[in-house]
Amino acid sequence: MLMLKNIYVVFVIALAFIISSCGNNSIYDHNQEINNPWKAEQKAEFDFNISDTLSAFDFYINIRNTTEYNYSNLYLFIRTDFPDGRYAIDTAELFLADLQGNWLGSGIGEIKDNQILFRKHGRFPMKGQYKITFEQAMRTVELQGIESVGIRIDKSEN
Repeated sequence: MLMLKNIYVVFVIALAFIISSCGNNSIYDHNQEINNPWKAEQKAEFDFNISDTLSAFDFYINIRNTTEYNYSNLYLFIRTDFPDGRYAIDTAELFLADLQGNWLGSGIGEIKDNQILFRKHGRFPMKGQYKITFEQAMRTVELQGIESVGIRIDKSEN
């Protein structure tokens, strides 16, 4: 009976390990807390190293907002600094609520977490150190209700 119980425990541990390792294609996933209110000049910066220039990647923007947020969307300026010193600037509109005013994302209560696909099957043009910077681009100097912002980069599935 004890041997059967040990086999069961080993099986459960092995199954948990397999489940936790499956589907984890993430090469980078970090969030930065925002000092509420999010002032227009406050930037969230993310530094990471890339060694794979052949694979395709999916880029997600993570937003944690409260139900005190006064808008249904969020505009961000996104700056990407490349290893060779060049940079690119983009603007993104992220929807945090639907047309009826219902909050999107997950969470119970006043905190909502969104992971929004920003770019699918993107590639890094060169190896080295990258920096991605987010800056709120709403038409207000102080933005209430954004708790954190982040980025997640996953290897694309074929």
